[in-house]
Amino acid sequence: MLVNIDSLAASISTISGTVIVIDVLRAFSTAVVAFQNGVTKIIMVEEVEQALEIQRTGLADISMGEVDGIKPEGFSFGNSPFELSNAKIKGATVVQSTRAGTTGVEKASKAGASTIFAASLMNASITADLVKLSKCESVSIFAMGAWGTTRSDEDEQCALYLRNLLQGRKPDHESVLNLVRVGEEAQKYGDSNQPQYHPKDLDIALKIDSADFAIRIEKTDGLLVAKPVKI
Repeated sequence: MLVNIDSLAASISTISGTVIVIDVLRAFSTAVVAFQNGVTKIIMVEEVEQALEIQRTGLADISMGEVDGIKPEGFSFGNSPFELSNAKIKGATVVQSTRAGTTGVEKASKAGASTIFAASLMNASITADLVKLSKCESVSIFAMGAWGTTRSDEDEQCALYLRNLLQGRKPDHESVLNLVRVGEEAQKYGDSNQPQYHPKDLDIALKIDSADFAIRIEKTDGLLVAKPVKI
């Protein structure tokens, strides 16, 4: 299997086949926690206005996401794994909009990807297992970074972690964790000047391979719908 790694939203152009979009802090860690807490499906969109319209028309029960790390006006929840871990959301349909993760998913779909997975460190191993089982000839991994415009340690490390798994190697968890914790983005969590970044968000997002499901996105009735997938 040929494994390609690229970074940032601008790198997603014309592609085909299987794509893994990475957003560790925090979109797809939040999505993992939402599914762990009983959400049925997540509709992923790029823009806040799209999410609000989907919620308004009843296609989604609740909304979650961020702009500059902050919950947009009218949204039910922010882009926080910790917040979603305490939410009563079992059975709900969610719409999610973020500046990096869901933007990458939408761009990958428009660029021609046939299969899209949303990945974080929480579900990296199961995602790699499902991709290997598909026996695809190649997979493209996109590390979305901060706001989709600046490379970030956590997404780059997750991409390398996935590549090692896909190629049959077993990376050391502690090495990955140490590199991410000293990275620039990780310093926001617990910073009193940036209360939108809860310190427990980082702790949750760094629970490597704690989820037993991948997140696969398929287009349904014109919407990009994410659901948990197990082996």
